[in-house]
Amino acid sequence: MHIRPVLSSDRGRIQEIVRSSGYFKQVEVATALELVDDALARGETSGYIVEVLESGTDHAVHGYVCYGPTPLTEGTYDLYWIAVDQAARGRGFGQRLLRHVESEVSRRGGRLLLIETSSQESYGSTQRFYEAGGYELAARIRNFYRVGDDKLVFLKELGEK
Repeated sequence: MHIRPVLSSDRGRIQEIVRSSGYFKQVEVATALELVDDALARGETSGYIVEVLESGTDHAVHGYVCYGPTPLTEGTYDLYWIAVDQAARGRGFGQRLLRHVESEVSRRGGRLLLIETSSQESYGSTQRFYEAGGYELAARIRNFYRVGDDKLVFLKELGEK
């Protein structure tokens, strides 16, 4: 397994991965692809860094991440998307992608990594995934996405404090 920058030929596979999660509505899948397209078209000047995790043998893409520096901050980054194909879950790929992002953010001088997600029960495994990765729930904005669906913001301080 290794993690590499996204290629235009990965776009369809990323779409399959995001859809396979079962979490996202069509508009959310479209948003994920817009960020991929922006990163492909403009590179890091887009504000998005998109990378994929692929197997070393058949080069199949099993997951991807999209992250970038938070505008108007010093050393704060957002993890916008992290997704692993439903069929490949439980093999540590998500944690591998998360550790990679943390390492890259630190290498780039980042000190904080923020992750937003929904409070819905269906996102319970996502919340536990972030907590298992050492992230703390830093904020809850009630009724953010819709009534009864809070925005949860997870935070991890990277490197020296």
